Amino acid sequence: MTVLQIEGVRKTYPGVVALDHVDLTLEPGKIHILAGENGAGKSTLIKTLTGLVVPDEGTILIEGQDALHDRTLFEKVAYVPQELNLFGPMTVAENMFMPFNRSGFGHLTVSRGAMEKAAAELIERFGIHAKPGQLVNRISVPDQQLLQIARAACREEFKVLILDEPTSSLTANETEHLFRIIHRLRDEGCAIVFVSHKMEEIFALGDTVTVLRNGRSVGTYPMAEMTEGHLIRLMSGSSVSLEEKFQPRMAASESDVILSVKDMSGPGFSDASFVLRHGEILGFAGLVGAGRSELMQTIFGYLRATGGHAFLEGEEIPKGRTDRAVALGMVYLSEERKHHGIFPLLSVRENISLSVLDRMKRGGIISPARENEVVAETIRQFDVRTSSAGKKIAHLSGGNQQKAIIGRAMARRPRVLIFDEPTKGIDIGTKFQIYRIMQQLAEEGVGIILVSSEMTELQRCASRIITMYSGRITGSFDQATTDVNTLVGAIIGAPENRHVA
Repeated sequence: MTVLQIEGVRKTYPGVVALDHVDLTLEPGKIHILAGENGAGKSTLIKTLTGLVVPDEGTILIEGQDALHDRTLFEKVAYVPQELNLFGPMTVAENMFMPFNRSGFGHLTVSRGAMEKAAAELIERFGIHAKPGQLVNRISVPDQQLLQIARAACREEFKVLILDEPTSSLTANETEHLFRIIHRLRDEGCAIVFVSHKMEEIFALGDTVTVLRNGRSVGTYPMAEMTEGHLIRLMSGSSVSLEEKFQPRMAASESDVILSVKDMSGPGFSDASFVLRHGEILGFAGLVGAGRSELMQTIFGYLRATGGHAFLEGEEIPKGRTDRAVALGMVYLSEERKHHGIFPLLSVRENISLSVLDRMKRGGIISPARENEVVAETIRQFDVRTSSAGKKIAHLSGGNQQKAIIGRAMARRPRVLIFDEPTKGIDIGTKFQIYRIMQQLAEEGVGIILVSSEMTELQRCASRIITMYSGRITGSFDQATTDVNTLVGAIIGAPENRHVA
């Protein structure tokens, strides 16, 4: 029996065909992968499946009934977005059943006791480490992610669960726990749509996969007959060498140090020392909470160091002074692209040009012609795919937002560039584009730090890999001569794996 079926769905926006006669069938008790590059139409399709977007053409049937004529049918579809979407100052129980009329608690008065009792049952069912009365902003990010899923699944009428990149903030153990929950929901008869750019997750979970490309459905296939290379070709329309490496082709000189960090301590880490060389891609590996991002943010001055020093080509970077770090030639690209990277209400042009307005002045006034010239060159150089430089950057895919941010950073001609999870939520084709950009920048002499939770990413790009565990550096390894087991041992704190390259 089919629980949800769409046929010939088409959706257009001014100048853009977002969906072009897309078909999709979901069956109960199956995990259905939705695959495609950034900009392929996945987000628009998800919004259509949940009733947030009304298609221009096509039909949507939920349990055989026309959902476009009876929109209450969309209540059977639950959606968990990639970004956390919770009320931090409210309790776990309140978040679980908000809005209260949706969950049977929407009377003139709300029985807090009954609500917390019901929440406790769901907390146990989904393995959430929290209490019903705890404030959401006091529980961990993984537990917040599970809370979002529990909230979506608490409605008795729900039949379809859509999960969009649910593991992006989870460790390996937390991901395994989430997978157990997904399998349980599948076994209970739920139809699950799973969106991920991580190939290992797609092949571990999926029963079937639908591939989108340029707004069209390429086809639906059983995962048992799919290979990684074939899936990539279907998504991109071209082949990608999965064995390709992106380390700089010229070895960095041992003595050519561009950044030196000595005995630095700060929020979440202590006694960190390392050097970065000109033309090097230096990887940082570790579990979530190991202190990697905090170390980078402290070097950059976003967080204030409690001890130690950082020197950029011999000149000390003052503690807590991002302005001085930037002036000395350092740029930090945060993993939270939407919060600390883009200005979502501004255009692509404004997002790129903001960092280099001083280069666009003529007679003390910003020259629109000069601005357009710089922005057009950045868009071309970094392959930012947009219909117009005047388009709001929030309307671009995640990969194109990231390339615009990198272009903005490079417009400042930095000497040190820190990438913190640069390919989070980005498809494999765009990932490889970003890897090539990093490789090219390193070969031009820029010192690059790559913080990543993906070991394959570090092995593809970094010449050296520094490992961190529980706020401390546990080793520095030559990537070419170190196996994965040694690196994994260092990031989980195994003492026999500590090493300095």
